[in-house]
Amino acid sequence: MAHVKHNSGDNEWYTPGHIIDSARQVMGSIDCDPASSEIANRTVGATVYFTKDDNGLIQQWSGNVWLNPPYAQPLIAQFSDALVEKYRSAEIVQAITLTNNASETKWAQTLFSAASAACFPRGRIRFLDPEGRPSGAPLQGQMICYFGPNRERFKKVFAQFGLVLLAREQRATV
Repeated sequence: MAHVKHNSGDNEWYTPGHIIDSARQVMGSIDCDPASSEIANRTVGATVYFTKDDNGLIQQWSGNVWLNPPYAQPLIAQFSDALVEKYRSAEIVQAITLTNNASETKWAQTLFSAASAACFPRGRIRFLDPEGRPSGAPLQGQMICYFGPNRERFKKVFAQFGLVLLAREQRATV
């Protein structure tokens, strides 16, 4: 059985502050977090955030978006599709998303089709639990995708975490 099959199914894991600070350095602000909670937003500091009860998938997003979606299916695919659609339609200006590094999946291919850059961190990101404590190492690595015009800034800021690849100017479609 694949190691990811041992996932707890718990979607309440929060991004560490140093990743959020880096996202803010690239985008300038975080205006919207469509897959969040009150606890997570204490770190993210988004102007507008949507909880599970708000269902961020049906809300309007705007400005600069931070997205650490629920990793369970079908939510990760639905949030990935929504992000790409909203970016391509110019509903949002910039976005950074943090997901599992599952490059073989349809949802990851969708992200790559529109991303301006991607970072593949060395090691695994230790997410925070609902009490703010670092978790053990996740079952697989992560990827951080950037959508927007500041890809060189993204590369400079996120290179501290690992390999950063810039997309070609011409974007493919899925």
